[in-house]
Amino acid sequence: MTEIPIEPSAHSLADVMPSVAASLGCGQHNSLGIAPARDAVLVLVDGLGAELIRRYSADAPTLAAMSTRMISAGFPATTATSLTSLAVGAPCSTHGIVGYSFRVSDDGDDTAVSFNPLRWTLDSAGGPSAMDRFPPRRIQRQPSLLELLASDGVDVTYVMREEFRESGLTRAAFRADGEFRSAISLDEVNRGVIDAVGRPSKTRRFVYAYYGDLDLIGHIHGPGSPEWLESLRDVDAFIADLATDLPRDCRLIVTADHGMVSAETVVDIDQTPSLLADVEIVAGEARVRHAYARPGAADDVLHAWRAELAGHARVISREQALDERLFGPDRAYADRLGDVIAIASGGVILARSEHEPMESSLLGHHGANTAAEQHIPLILR
Repeated sequence: MTEIPIEPSAHSLADVMPSVAASLGCGQHNSLGIAPARDAVLVLVDGLGAELIRRYSADAPTLAAMSTRMISAGFPATTATSLTSLAVGAPCSTHGIVGYSFRVSDDGDDTAVSFNPLRWTLDSAGGPSAMDRFPPRRIQRQPSLLELLASDGVDVTYVMREEFRESGLTRAAFRADGEFRSAISLDEVNRGVIDAVGRPSKTRRFVYAYYGDLDLIGHIHGPGSPEWLESLRDVDAFIADLATDLPRDCRLIVTADHGMVSAETVVDIDQTPSLLADVEIVAGEARVRHAYARPGAADDVLHAWRAELAGHARVISREQALDERLFGPDRAYADRLGDVIAIASGGVILARSEHEPMESSLLGHHGANTAAEQHIPLILR
């Protein structure tokens, strides 16, 4: 198949589910122009960046041919933020999942802690569970589009790993009850999807399928590595088969949550005293960092981070980020943003060798607003 150039789009991942819902007869906000359908299957392939499809089109001929539209992931380009934006149809300034990790406080309590919404843990990805202290529906209060579908009589099915069934992020973002089909491999995802929509039904059906191995392999081995290319070829074959196997009256939508870049230059925050001075919490991830200053020290931290990271990252204040609407137009969750925000450029990663040894060792990263991280495909069949 010949690769078709991907054209830029003003739309984002937050536009996908409102458009899917409208195509199923629920709601009116169909900005993506998805044609009406009785059933719909949405497949999200974690880490499937549009620029990566373009670069490695020889290994993904089906994806390259079908990826005629491109949308943006939204900022920051990280899984917890993107999946929530997808599910609720809004940017993170509206739903409050503002990054890989960020500072939160108990209601009526000034005690703030670092919170990881991907794992729903405190302090770090491997920290204690936050489920009791920060229930999912308190951290993310927006209704999801899947709840809208379910309330309108659409049968909702999830196809994903068993560990995600009752995870904090699933309960916070997707919220709607539905049938769950456990799937690990691409073959299992295919069977789960086809089992859900392959037989005639009197009711409308929506299937959300998630596959995360491409992202995992990209983190460990790097995007473009032999291991990653093998996974990309498998995903390409899976999408080709699924597009063929689905009933004709079932709409297929394929997208991603972000792209990925390779680590080239490492700045270790934990080994740089000037980046830790007057800072109470460092959160975010290697491509987008949030620094929360001690009271009265925000300006000093801003100047120190700008001086130390010159040429490596764009460093801005919280107010500047809000004025630029970097995270979206709302200010309801402004306190979750760092006093200082550093957005890595090029192949720079802002590592934390002591506090995040696993994440800091990875070869592939995402989160920032480069084309490689932001551009994601929108495949409609």
